[in-house]
Amino acid sequence: MHVGRLDRPGRFESGTSQQVEGHTGSVLDMDWNPFDDSMFASASEDTTIKLWNIPEDWEPTDEKGLAKSGENLTQSLVDLVGHRKKVTLLKFNPTASNVLASTSSDHTVKFWDVEKGEAVSTYDDFSDLIQGMVWDMRGDVCATSCKDKIVRLLDPRAGVATSTITKPHDGLKSVKLTYLGDSGKILTTGASRQNSREMKIWDLKNLSKPLKMESIDTASGALLPLYDNDTNILYLCGKGDGIIRPYEFENKDPYLHKLNDGFRSTDPAKGLCLVPKRGLDIMDCETARILKLTNNKGIHPLKWIVPRKSDAFQDDIFPDCPAACPAHTADEWAQGSSKLPVTQNLNPALAGKSAVVKKTKLRTVATVSAELEEAKERIKYLENKLASSGIEY
Repeated sequence: MHVGRLDRPGRFESGTSQQVEGHTGSVLDMDWNPFDDSMFASASEDTTIKLWNIPEDWEPTDEKGLAKSGENLTQSLVDLVGHRKKVTLLKFNPTASNVLASTSSDHTVKFWDVEKGEAVSTYDDFSDLIQGMVWDMRGDVCATSCKDKIVRLLDPRAGVATSTITKPHDGLKSVKLTYLGDSGKILTTGASRQNSREMKIWDLKNLSKPLKMESIDTASGALLPLYDNDTNILYLCGKGDGIIRPYEFENKDPYLHKLNDGFRSTDPAKGLCLVPKRGLDIMDCETARILKLTNNKGIHPLKWIVPRKSDAFQDDIFPDCPAACPAHTADEWAQGSSKLPVTQNLNPALAGKSAVVKKTKLRTVATVSAELEEAKERIKYLENKLASSGIEY
């Protein structure tokens, strides 16, 4: 795996650039810890999940964006073992510290306490491959979509399904989903019986029928919805095409308002994700940045900028966003604690005044072994000093 700095894009070269190595199979997914910018989890075909910590001096590229040699990272912090087949999806809890959800080809979803290195619960009542997974804003419910055409809303603490949407879309395309903030609504994307791509909005209090259905087009790829909880903007992306459509969500009919024609490119997208607000150029009025993975042209950063003449901080387009501070611990969450994410002000003038949390230090086997050897040497030294002084012990 290649891990680079967001502010220093460049070209990675295997054998020259620093890289993360450890899995014995292909890496299928990864997710950054929302409360520790140096920690991420990776999922692999070797059935394991590994937690990694990127060192402070990690620089795989130089100032010119060229490959820079360095020592590879080969020792993971924690290995989570429990799935019987390849692990396909990972997602950290948005409010609880070090709680991770994972899906696998063994038709299970596991919820992990990373600090303890063990599963909190497991849900295994799937009949086919799991296609999508997303947490709600509070981290109380995890929604999954499956190839069996059922969307399940899971209670991660108990490992049970609390409600389901049977056949949200009639077509054969993969179903993706996202919660629409704390509005009590969820959005699904899929295909109609005529194979046209569509999206639907559902009320979590009544999942018998959708509140809104909108047909998009007849392209062949799956639709990937990316939702910005702070600005209520939905970025509807297409896998296999180069179009990103922005919509504004309003919690009343007609719910979605198309903003413009969005972004169009001839380079098809293989995968996309949103960069956290803390990583944006706030004073340049950059309201969103989408990282677009292409087939053979690397990763393209797509910036969404609102033009403003003033150089002052624009508080109307930058509401408070989630901070790098958990609302509760894994144990508190497991016992039923329910909280919204801790937020911070994005105004650079107020930098340093946001909530600060002490990071959890996860130690590797190599670190503990080194500390043990150091302790043994110290004990041996003290024993020799006592013996040379004629002191019995």
